[in-house]
Amino acid sequence: MRDITYPSVILTARTAFRLLGQRIQLSGTEHVPRTGGALLAFNHVSYVDFVYGGLAANPSGRLVRFMAKRELFAHKVSGPVMRSMHHIEVDRGEGLASYQRALEYLRAGEVVGIFPEATISRAMELKEFKSGAVRIAAAAGVPLVPVILWGTQRMMTKDHERDFARGRSIAIRVGRPLHPSGTDPVGETAELHRVMSTMLDETIADYPVDEQPPGSWWLPARHGGSAPTLEEAAGLDAAEKRLRAEKRAARRASGRR
Repeated sequence: MRDITYPSVILTARTAFRLLGQRIQLSGTEHVPRTGGALLAFNHVSYVDFVYGGLAANPSGRLVRFMAKRELFAHKVSGPVMRSMHHIEVDRGEGLASYQRALEYLRAGEVVGIFPEATISRAMELKEFKSGAVRIAAAAGVPLVPVILWGTQRMMTKDHERDFARGRSIAIRVGRPLHPSGTDPVGETAELHRVMSTMLDETIADYPVDEQPPGSWWLPARHGGSAPTLEEAAGLDAAEKRLRAEKRAARRASGRR
């Protein structure tokens, strides 16, 4: 697969990281295979998770093709960039095409990135996982590598102003590969969730204490932060979904007049 844009995007991102004085904490990157297909499963706490998630595979010399919502591909600026980097467009209403594209990439030896939660977690904890990650990995016959991102939510996430203050830490923890068979997608998805939950707790525990004092809005409630609980976050997600539906209906009604 020919990559013209991707290397320059990586260079630009690394320059931005340095200008922001960020401390990138990488661990477990040896678990990303240096050759062959692999599916990386990421938690999702920020709008910039795509930017930092790719760093998990960089030490292995790999580029990650992320599965991303179609809105990013429809945008006049991000769309051409996403396509030039060979990311995979996901239509949440019809996921078969993206599923097939991911299989093609993986069978061709590419590294694909997926967010099993599908949307950003307001709770900063793992939401319920969709089973697509284990289904895709099993069908392609590739390892499923869990990855936890932490600190990205402090820059750009739901319900909070953007804040790109200097000197922050970004943690990226890669876990041992799983090898789902596809015979029990529900059980294997639960195992992926369990593994990544443990990894998230470890990542939070290892994060600089002075950067996440008790009561921090980006810290899960059960870790002493003030982020919504999973139950509270589910209510906020439902309200957001209703509001979007109302806006779409209003636009359709306006178009008929």
